[in-house]
Amino acid sequence: MLPVLLLALLGGQPLPVLPFPPGETKTINIIQWDANALPKVFQRSDQLPLTEEEVAKLSRAGFEPAQLVKMLEERRCACDASADGLIRLKAAGAHKDVLQAVSTHALPPNRALGLEVRLDFQGEGSEAREGFLYFFVDDGELTRAFTANLSELLSRRNAHEALVDRSDLLLSKKVRRIELAGQVPLKAYGRHQVMVVASASPTITHPSQLPEAERKRALSYTFEYPRSSLQSVCRLNAAYKRDAMLAHKWHFQGSRFECEWN
Repeated sequence: MLPVLLLALLGGQPLPVLPFPPGETKTINIIQWDANALPKVFQRSDQLPLTEEEVAKLSRAGFEPAQLVKMLEERRCACDASADGLIRLKAAGAHKDVLQAVSTHALPPNRALGLEVRLDFQGEGSEAREGFLYFFVDDGELTRAFTANLSELLSRRNAHEALVDRSDLLLSKKVRRIELAGQVPLKAYGRHQVMVVASASPTITHPSQLPEAERKRALSYTFEYPRSSLQSVCRLNAAYKRDAMLAHKWHFQGSRFECEWN
């Protein structure tokens, strides 16, 4: 039997009150709270966030600071809110209230990009002629290297794997498709260099270690990495085809690399 009963009724029955735990208590006087410190409630717009260039353009076009602040509250800003970015906006004529709104409502800076990898193995086969696929990306003074052991990958059933039948009237093609996804830490913004290469060596940690023949077959890409964005996803598609000489092996055919930010 509980020791205390609440005097109010709930559905015609008294509501029991659980005892508070014994021990030390602390009292807080809530009249010391500041009602003006409550956060604003923002009605977010479905429009894309403003960019740094758009904020500067609107400032030069004569939009009132209060208008721009409201826009930034509603749409946020895919801006560089660092000290250098705010200095650029100030030089472009942005009002101090607008600079404050940019600092408050800028999207969080990117710290990593999502990498989605799709590997297509066309035709019958059991192993890849080049047993490793490497993905290199520069990150300032650091080179980040990612490797896929294809023998291990092909020897198991993977969580996101499908057998794609690309049939037509004349030729039926079976494609084993394996999809992988993860995060690539990336701290330097701006232009980045990417290299994708198939190799027989399991111990490559830098592009300079590739044999000359493999380096010549490597595929290179570049992309611009923004400081902030709604999304940060890159996709790498790599294609393998049954080797003309060794029918039980797949040979690397090529790749495609693309990124999407907003």
